[in-house]
Amino acid sequence: MRNTLNPYAILALAIVLPGAGHVAIGDARRGLTFVLFIGLFSILTFMTTTPDQSFIARHAGGLFIWALSIPDAYRRARLAWR
Repeated sequence: MRNTLNPYAILALAIVLPGAGHVAIGDARRGLTFVLFIGLFSILTFMTTTPDQSFIARHAGGLFIWALSIPDAYRRARLAWR
């Protein structure tokens, strides 16, 4: 079945909201798994850093997982688009 959403729309969704790109292409379980790990790693890095660190540094683990989910959603959307 051909995906009706443009891969660039999926890319925009994945950038704006974690897991939304995966949900939009019909892979909700994968999207929610990414959201779970984003939260988990965000909490983990928040708890292991000192309060004088910046917001980005305190949530680096979650932001890293979010950054990994963006190209994954786009790649899956491109494969479904073909």
